[in-house]
Amino acid sequence: MRRVRFAADGAVREGIALGQGEELRLLDGGGRAFSPAAVVWLAPVRMHSVFGIALNYADHAGELSLAEPEQPALFLKPRQSVIGHGGSIVAPPGVRHMHYEAELAVVIGRAARRVSPQRALEHVAGYTIANDVTVRDFVTNVFRPPTKAKGFDTFCPIGPWLVDGIDDPAGLGVRTYVNGRLVQEGTTSDMVHDVPHLLSYLSEFTTLQPGDVILTGTPKGISPIVPGDRVRIEIDRIGALENPVVVDPGPAEGEEM
Repeated sequence: MRRVRFAADGAVREGIALGQGEELRLLDGGGRAFSPAAVVWLAPVRMHSVFGIALNYADHAGELSLAEPEQPALFLKPRQSVIGHGGSIVAPPGVRHMHYEAELAVVIGRAARRVSPQRALEHVAGYTIANDVTVRDFVTNVFRPPTKAKGFDTFCPIGPWLVDGIDDPAGLGVRTYVNGRLVQEGTTSDMVHDVPHLLSYLSEFTTLQPGDVILTGTPKGISPIVPGDRVRIEIDRIGALENPVVVDPGPAEGEEM
């Protein structure tokens, strides 16, 4: 099942996507249907915390000339960074190197505390796609963990839907296209720390709650994106997440520079 959340007619709604998103149908309300083109896509779950894992693919660590971490390298993404499928990634002014990171996102469905790797997947509600947008300008020793580099508003596109029924998240192909050109390709089998291990590790020190999302790292193949680009991330058995990159419009009304 592909579960979705979207805004339409002045309300936030929950439903399911039929086919590959050709129609969105409410879970209640008599099965009312919406056209995907007529709604604002939201993150497919009500977000709690968003945990990121850095350098979780050996080839990605290699392209950055960094060693694989012995333990998962953790960071947090602010909830303000979350946008849905089709939402705009806003490029901060003056940055030199902003890039995409295609990632499998794991959504917690049942609280997990000190769970073993063997039981970890029992706490998963499903999987979706995330783009861990990063500004490389701010990835230095001063800013590690890279909260600023990865924490700008709009820097966590996620969606388009939550997919259940995937028993084993290993072996899923991951691909990124920028303006229709394939720029990144890998498989979740190449994670340094697999999904069960990541969930077990996190649950050692924090209780994972329903709605928590774990971004599991990106394979080799990052490259810069700029305003005017369109980023499409595909993951096997899930679908495609697509977002345009736009210029920062400047301060909001009433906001000081």
